[in-house]
Amino acid sequence: MLVTVSTSTNTPGLVILAVDDEKDGMDLMVERLEGNRYVRKVIKAFDATEALRHLGSDDEDLVARRNAGKPIVDAVFSDLKMPGLTGMEMAKVLAGFKPSPVLVFITGHGEGNDAVEAFDLGAVDFIPKPCDQIRMDRAIQRVISKLRGDGLVGEAPQVASEPADDEVIPVELAGNTKLIPRSSVRWVEAQGDYARLFTTEGSHLVRIPLAQLEERWEKAGFVRIHRSYLVPINLITELQLGGNGYHVVIGDDERKLPVSRRHTRELKDRIVRRGGL
Repeated sequence: MLVTVSTSTNTPGLVILAVDDEKDGMDLMVERLEGNRYVRKVIKAFDATEALRHLGSDDEDLVARRNAGKPIVDAVFSDLKMPGLTGMEMAKVLAGFKPSPVLVFITGHGEGNDAVEAFDLGAVDFIPKPCDQIRMDRAIQRVISKLRGDGLVGEAPQVASEPADDEVIPVELAGNTKLIPRSSVRWVEAQGDYARLFTTEGSHLVRIPLAQLEERWEKAGFVRIHRSYLVPINLITELQLGGNGYHVVIGDDERKLPVSRRHTRELKDRIVRRGGL
């Protein structure tokens, strides 16, 4: 049975669908969601099929949102591993909603491979179990940033605990899922259908094509400089011309990366629009 938990329904705030087949996991998720002041309403579903059925229901609040052109719910917070229809399979269905709700996964140990695939479906965060309030608040901030960026909210609440819309990428390390903030990425190198993220702590291989990251991160200031390289323009400290063409210098460590002839003009234009190096 679906249970709806509401704070004041006459005040603005996020409407969240929480999905988890385990009672303890659900109770903790709802507690953390309700612990955030920007959440107005939490809808509980104990499996993915029930969640999808609710999204198509005639609930007055959800019908009003649908008629107003809003997502039926602002976000879906879901467990990945569930019997029957999995969280991943549900995410593929949600991706077809126009507009679609923002997706956040609650992940258990060893579920990093699924989380990487979910990134392709637009998930904005992956919260490891058990979830604490700080981690939940950060995920809700990312939901708000995503909604604001898509123009799906009016007066979005202002949250300032970290840079807005700092997306994370889940990577699998020895059976554990590590969340890599986009802001920590210094450059990205293509490796076939994969991409290697270079950060201050090392490098991480993810199952995401470089072209997809280029499109996804363009508004965050990442620019393609070569068929094999994507870099944040704010970390470029020099554009150098040498015997083999142009190179950029990245950050204080003065890492040099090649700039292809094809991308040179666009890079120069981006630098000029940004106000120089």
